[in-house]
Amino acid sequence: MKINKEKLDFITIATIGRSKGLRGDFYLNSLCNPIENIYKYSNFKLGKSKKPIQLEYIRKSNKKLVSKIIDINNVDEIKNLTNEKIFINKAELPILPDDEIYWHALIGMNVVNTLDEKLGKVDEVNNYGSSDILSITPTDSSIDDELRLIPFIKNKYILSFSKEENKIIVDWGIDF
Repeated sequence: MKINKEKLDFITIATIGRSKGLRGDFYLNSLCNPIENIYKYSNFKLGKSKKPIQLEYIRKSNKKLVSKIIDINNVDEIKNLTNEKIFINKAELPILPDDEIYWHALIGMNVVNTLDEKLGKVDEVNNYGSSDILSITPTDSSIDDELRLIPFIKNKYILSFSKEENKIIVDWGIDF
């Protein structure tokens, strides 16, 4: 299977929400935490084609963000882009301290428990409300064929992670 290296260099930072008004304004669904961190970025790409776009502005309206793409000036044009993803290059992300990690960097990491039992690899990270959840899929070297969902709660279930070793150590028995 051929992997597109360029695709791996980008991360979804927002999506285009429903339109607002008639001039092409839209609700911007920031995936940043906190959502206002999106103000720090400017080299946005749109959709699967990663077409460069410029946002005329991003502003807060009540608890939501509203934005407008330069060159889109009517409601019909922006409606055609509803739910499209907005990307940035991963190289634009700030460097984190050693004890922090971006969620996209967790994907593909090997997961082992305190007994050094291999549980699998992180397939995805989701948030179902109370905490972020690692979806662990088994590999050929896993102790069993079980799919596991492990809450990303540091010092409780997530004991440590190593970017260099591509490994997460968890306090999670095989019978959980």
